[in-house]
Amino acid sequence: MGKIIFYEDRNFQGRSYETSSDCSELTSYLSRCNSCRVESGCFMVYDHSNFTGNQYFVRRGEYSDYQRMGMNEPIRSCRVIPYHRGSFRVQVYERENFEGQMHELLDDCDSIQDRYRMSECQSCNVMDGHWLMYEQPNFRGRMMYLRPGEYRNLREMGVGSMNRFSSMRRIVDSCESQRH
Repeated sequence: MGKIIFYEDRNFQGRSYETSSDCSELTSYLSRCNSCRVESGCFMVYDHSNFTGNQYFVRRGEYSDYQRMGMNEPIRSCRVIPYHRGSFRVQVYERENFEGQMHELLDDCDSIQDRYRMSECQSCNVMDGHWLMYEQPNFRGRMMYLRPGEYRNLREMGVGSMNRFSSMRRIVDSCESQRH
């Protein structure tokens, strides 16, 4: 399991809260959260309660200021990304509700549109592994965490105004060595 420490102020100052599990509302423990330190494992941090809003992937390391992470608002919730050993498999669909073109990914894809000639990617079914879906090609821009399950409408998943999904990357079993 992973371990993350949240701090009220930037640069790891002020009161802190440590957890190894999901937390749907950090303001239950801290008045605000402006920095964090990941001791082990991988997490998604969110700028809204209940795992909604803009998301950011964090792995072992120090994050001294939420704005440097690319977030517009302080961290409000976090989700543990469990280690996954085994295969990775996701089906991506051109339209909502698993309609239109469908393609299956078993590894990272730096451009869904270029590789599969799909104009859009609006739904997906994650069968194996944990994935990050990015707004722009080459794993750039805002991201969304996808764990095993069905995602009938990616646009309605509470990721701000993110309405285009262009690349996907597996979250490998060793988050300590993954490069993003």
